[in-house]
Amino acid sequence: MSAPPAPRPSYTAVLRVPHARRTFAAALTGRLSYGIVPLSVMLAVIRSSGSYTVAGTVMALFGAATVFLSPARAALIDRHGPRRALVPMTAAHLAALALLAFVLAGPGRTGAVPVAVLAAAAGACVPPLGPTMRAVWGTLTPDRALLQRAYSLDGVAEELLFVTGPLLVGVLVGVAPPVAGIAVGAALMAVGTAGFVSSPAVREVRPEKSGGAGRGGAGLRGIGRPVAAVAGVGLALGVVDLLVVAFAERHGPGSGGAGAAWVLAALSAGSAVGGLLNGAVAWRAPATARLPLITAGLGLALCGAGLAPGIGTLTVAVTAAGFFVSPAITTAYLLADEAAAPQARVRAGAWVNTAVNAGSTAGAAIAGALAGRLPVGLCFAVTGAVVLATAAAVAVRRVGRAATGLAPLA
Repeated sequence: MSAPPAPRPSYTAVLRVPHARRTFAAALTGRLSYGIVPLSVMLAVIRSSGSYTVAGTVMALFGAATVFLSPARAALIDRHGPRRALVPMTAAHLAALALLAFVLAGPGRTGAVPVAVLAAAAGACVPPLGPTMRAVWGTLTPDRALLQRAYSLDGVAEELLFVTGPLLVGVLVGVAPPVAGIAVGAALMAVGTAGFVSSPAVREVRPEKSGGAGRGGAGLRGIGRPVAAVAGVGLALGVVDLLVVAFAERHGPGSGGAGAAWVLAALSAGSAVGGLLNGAVAWRAPATARLPLITAGLGLALCGAGLAPGIGTLTVAVTAAGFFVSPAITTAYLLADEAAAPQARVRAGAWVNTAVNAGSTAGAAIAGALAGRLPVGLCFAVTGAVVLATAAAVAVRRVGRAATGLAPLA
C-alpha cells in the first residue's frame, strides 16, 4: 500500500522553522525604515529649503545611491558575512541620517549642497536587509517548496511595509516636524538590524572563502533571465504609477488624486493576493517556465488597462495586473537563488532588487515623456507590449539554452 502524499508546506510551516519568526520580525522592523525615511527626508527638505527642485534633486541622489550601489553593499555581505558587514554599514547609515536630520532641523533655509551630500551618503550605506533576509531564508528552508512560500511571504510583507511606512509618516507629521520621521526610521533600522545580526540563523550565512566562486561575476552566472524579467516588471510599475494619476485627472477632474489612490491601492492588493496564492500552490512547472508566463500575464493585463473607459474598469484591470507582480518578483528571486553560487546569494538577490528599482525609475521617466504626448490608453498598451516583448525574450532565451545545452550566462 502506497504511502499518502506528504502534506504541502504552508505559511505557518515557514514561521515554525527554528529561529524564522525572530529573524524575520527583526528584518521587517529594520525594513520598515525603507518606507519611512525617504518620504520623511523629502518632506523635511521641502520644509527646510522651500524648494521642490532642491527636494527632487536630493531625493534623486538618495535614490540613485540606494539603488545602484545595492549590489556593491551586497558584495560586502557575501564577502565578510552579515554580522561583520551589516554593523558598520548600519552605523554609517545612521550617522548620515543623524547629521542630515540635524542640518534640516536648523533654523532658516538649508543649503542644498550639504543636504544633497548627506542624503547621498545615507543612501550609499543603506543596509541590504531584504537581500540578506532572503539569503537567510535559503539556509533556513532548504526545501524548495518551503523556500517558495518563504519568498512569497517575504515579498508580500515587504510590499505592505511600503504601504504602512508612508501612512505612519502621514500620522507623524501631523504632530511633529518631518525630521521626526527620519529619527523614527533610523531607530527602527537600529533596532531591526541589532535583532537581525544577533539571530542564530544569521550565523548560517557564511562569508565566501578567499578565491571562492562568489567573487566578481563568476558566482552570478545564470541570473540574466530573472534580472531582465523583473526589470520589465519594474518598468511597468514606474509607468503605471504616473499613468494612473494622469488617467484619474482626465476622467475625474478635481478628484484625480483620490481616484488614483484607490487604483494604486488596488494594484498593491492584487499583488499581495497574487503573491500569497503563488506561494501556496505546489507548481509542477519549473520556475524557468513560469517566469515568462507570469510576466506575459502582466503585459496582457496592462494592454487590457489601455481599453478601460473609466476609473472602475481601470481599477479592475490594474488589480489584474497587480496579481502578476509579486509572483513575478518572487519567481525571479527563486531563479536567482538557484543560479547563484552559495556564497553569492545576497548579491544575486540584490541584483534582482536593483533591476526592479532601476526599471521603475526608468518607467517613471518614460511615462513622464509619453503621457503628455499620447493618449493614456495608448501608453498603457505600449507598456503592456514592452512587457510582453520582455517575456518573449526571456522565454526564447530559455528554450535556446535548453536546446543547445549551453550554460546560461549572466
